[in-house]
Amino acid sequence: MKSILFLDMHREGRSPSQRFRYEQYLPLLREKGFTIHHSFLLNKTDDKLFYSQGKYTAKAWILLKSIARRIYDVLRAHQYDFIFIQREVFMLGTSFFEKLLSYSKAKIIFDFDDSIWLHQVSSTSPNKNLNFLKNPGKTARLISLADVVVAGNQYLADYALRYNPVVKIIPTTIDTSLYTPREKKTTTVVTIGWSGSKTTIDHFTEALPALEIIKGQYGNLVNIQVIGDSLYRDEKLGIIGKDWSLAREVEDLLNFDIGIMPLPDDDWSKGKCGLKGLQYMALEIPTLMSPVGVNREIIQHGKNGFLCSTTEDWVKYLKLLINDFELRQQIGKAGRVTVHERYSVFANSTRFLSLFE
Repeated sequence: MKSILFLDMHREGRSPSQRFRYEQYLPLLREKGFTIHHSFLLNKTDDKLFYSQGKYTAKAWILLKSIARRIYDVLRAHQYDFIFIQREVFMLGTSFFEKLLSYSKAKIIFDFDDSIWLHQVSSTSPNKNLNFLKNPGKTARLISLADVVVAGNQYLADYALRYNPVVKIIPTTIDTSLYTPREKKTTTVVTIGWSGSKTTIDHFTEALPALEIIKGQYGNLVNIQVIGDSLYRDEKLGIIGKDWSLAREVEDLLNFDIGIMPLPDDDWSKGKCGLKGLQYMALEIPTLMSPVGVNREIIQHGKNGFLCSTTEDWVKYLKLLINDFELRQQIGKAGRVTVHERYSVFANSTRFLSLFE
């Protein structure tokens, strides 16, 4: 019986990156006879402290506990056949622990789904004052230490290949047995929705000029929802942000008639793996995305969604979908097929299992 140690920052069910990159496959791995252990740094209490403003004494204590946890993991690394690292094993800019882990007999699998080698700080991050402690450049070192690197798209894979010849592409995937659509009915009010987090709310604002035009033309016939940042407000658009909840995630998304994924066209966004859009599409929600990075591969413009480069594009295709219920149905169903065939757990299980051969 082979064993796997998963090393990451968060407890199960907390981080979208972990959930949609590997946690969905844990039942399958257990079914195949693997023994699985999950070592994370932030429990529920520490998580709240770590992502709050200030509280530097508490954060220092969390760092000390995290160091102790990773020392323990290094000491027991020889017990495992595989060690799976999602992004990094420690929150500061050192590859010290990964280096020690590489000396064990365990095969190191390093997975990443963002351009984490770039210096990127959200304007809303509570820890932006501590950003000097980070070192995005360590990503190259982590890649070089791995036996296998798993990249979420070709852009990320091209970067990884500079430092490691063994790179596999596995897209961020959706469990389509959990993401099940429901029958849509014609309604007087059409809901345009965005789902993200407090650290990605800046991406939503890319669509504001278009949404203001749409709201001006349709008034109360259009409702705009934001999920992921309960502090977000926009009186002009009538938006009161809503907290993300794992328990309500699918149900909240099903309230959308149209899903949007605006992105700035920059190097960080090129590393994105299209998760928001894939979530909408899996639920047969017609989806509009910025044509950045992997979004160009996911969306076949006019068939399973729309790609919008300019404010004029966003307005044009939002109006098209708002005015045509049948088109929303058609685009939504085509999007679901795309996810099931290319971006689902079902479609990528064999590829994921091959990492542990």
